[in-house]
Amino acid sequence: MKRFKINYLLIGAVTVLLAVALWPSIPWFGQAENRIAAIQARGVLRVSTIESPLTYTLYQGKKIGLDYELAEQFARYLDVKLEVTVRPNIQELFDDIDSGRADIIAAGLVYDTQRSQHYQAGPAYYSVSQQMVYRMGSQRPKTLAGIKENQLVLSPGVTSLGALNKLKQQKYPDLSWRIDNQLSSTELMQQVVDGKIAFTIADSVAISTFQRVHPQLAVALDITDEQPVTWFSALDSDDSLSAALLDFYNRLNSDDTFARLEEKYLGHVGDFDYVDTRTFLKAVDSVLPELQPLFEKHATEIDWRLLAAISYQESHWDNQATSPTGVRGLMMLTKNTAQSLGVTDRLDPEQSIEGGSRYLRDMMTKVPDSVPKDEQIWFALTAYNMGYAHMLDARQLTAKQKGNPDSWADVKMRLPLLSQKQYYSKTKYGYARGHEAYAYVENIRKYYISLVGYLLEKEKLIAQTEKQEEENALQDPVADAEDRATPHFGPFPLGPFSQGDEREKNRSTLPNTLLPLRPQSH
Repeated sequence: MKRFKINYLLIGAVTVLLAVALWPSIPWFGQAENRIAAIQARGVLRVSTIESPLTYTLYQGKKIGLDYELAEQFARYLDVKLEVTVRPNIQELFDDIDSGRADIIAAGLVYDTQRSQHYQAGPAYYSVSQQMVYRMGSQRPKTLAGIKENQLVLSPGVTSLGALNKLKQQKYPDLSWRIDNQLSSTELMQQVVDGKIAFTIADSVAISTFQRVHPQLAVALDITDEQPVTWFSALDSDDSLSAALLDFYNRLNSDDTFARLEEKYLGHVGDFDYVDTRTFLKAVDSVLPELQPLFEKHATEIDWRLLAAISYQESHWDNQATSPTGVRGLMMLTKNTAQSLGVTDRLDPEQSIEGGSRYLRDMMTKVPDSVPKDEQIWFALTAYNMGYAHMLDARQLTAKQKGNPDSWADVKMRLPLLSQKQYYSKTKYGYARGHEAYAYVENIRKYYISLVGYLLEKEKLIAQTEKQEEENALQDPVADAEDRATPHFGPFPLGPFSQGDEREKNRSTLPNTLLPLRPQSH
C-alpha cells in the first residue's frame, strides 16, 4: 500500500493542466449547466457507499470512515450538505450512478479498465491488491488450480471478476466461482470464518482490518498486483466534477489532510500477527469483563476501550505484573510516578488504572495545541512511554528534517532515530529508546482497533440473538420459557473461537516483531 504523498506527487501540476483544459465547464467561471452547478443548485452532494470500518460506519452514534470523511470535506468544499446512501453490494452502487440517484460512489473501489470504460474515475488516494482468503486450519490452496466447484464465492460487481476471467482463459480453464447477489465482500469473509464457504476474494486493506477481529481469516493467494483506489461518477462530456475533485484533492494533499487521514485509517495496516491477535481477543473474553467497569469509570478524557488497550500493552491485564526495572501493576507505574499520583498500592487494579489514567491526562495537557485533537493522544502516549522531553526531541528532529512536527505520521517515523547516535547526539535530551516508543504506540492502536471491532460485533450478535428469541417466544411461549432457563454461554458469549481452534497449531503470517514493551518513564 502506497502513501498518499506518493500517489499525489504530480497532482498539483495535473490540476493546473486540467483546470485549463476544463475551464469552460467549471461553474464558478460562468458555465451554468453542468454537474457541479446542479449539485450546488440542489444544495446536496449525494454519495453512495458500502458499510465497512474503512469506508463508512457508525461508532458510538458518530459517523466515521475514510471515504465518509473525504466526502464530508468535499461537500464543505462545494458548500453543500452531504447525503450518504448505504448499499449492500458494489453492483447497486453503480446502479445508483446509472439511475442518477448518486453523484459519486465513495466506497474504496479500485480502478480498472472495464470500469473506466463506463464510469469516470477520480484521483487515486491509496492502493490495494485483491487476495483470496481461507479459514486458518483448513487446507490452503497453493494455486487457483486447486479450487473446486462452488468453493469460491464472490460478491457482485467486485473488480476481481475481470482478473479471474483472464486467469481462467489463460491458465486455469477449470476454474469456477459463484456470485452471491445478497452478500457483500465483508459478509462473505465472515462466512469463510464461520466455515460456511471455503474461499472469497477481497482487497488487502479490508482483509487486514477484518483480521483484527477475526484472526482466523488468512490470505491464501494474491489475485492481482496493487491497484489504485478511487471514486467513480457518471462518464459523459461534463468534466466539471472531475475538475472539482482534482482541485479538492490537491488542496487536501497540500495541507497534510490526506496524510492525517491515511494515518488515522490506514496506519494500522500490515504486521498482522495471528497468535498475538488471537491471544488478545481471548483475553477480551476471559479477563476484560472484570476490569471493564474500572476502565469505564476512570477513562474521563479518552474512550475506555483505548485505556483498556493501553493497559493490555503495559501488562496484558495482569494486575501482578512486574518488570525487571521495577514498574508494576496493570498500568506499569514506576514507584516515583505512583507516589506523585498518590497511588499507595500499584498492584491494586483500581489504583493502578486511576493513576495511569491521570498520568496520561497530564501528558495530554502538555501536548501543543497545534497538534490536531484526534492525534494528541499518540503524542501523549509517546511521552507516557519514553518521557515528555524525548517526545519534544522527536518533534524538533521532525522539523529539522522538513517534516511536520504536528503530524503523528511524520513524527512517528523519526522516533527510532532517537536511539541512533548521529541523531540523538544533536538533540537536547539525548538518547531515547525511540524504536520501543514507536512499537508501543502502534501496538496500542492495533489492540484498540481489535477491541472496538470485536465488541461492536458482539453487540450486533447479541441484538440478533435477542430478536430471534423474541420471535421464537411469539411462536412457542412454553418452549421459550424452558430455553431461557438454560444458560447458553458464559459472561462474554459469541467469541470467535470454536473448540476446534484450541487444537490448531499456532501460526503467524508474520513474526511478531512488536512485542509488548515496558515503559521507561512512568
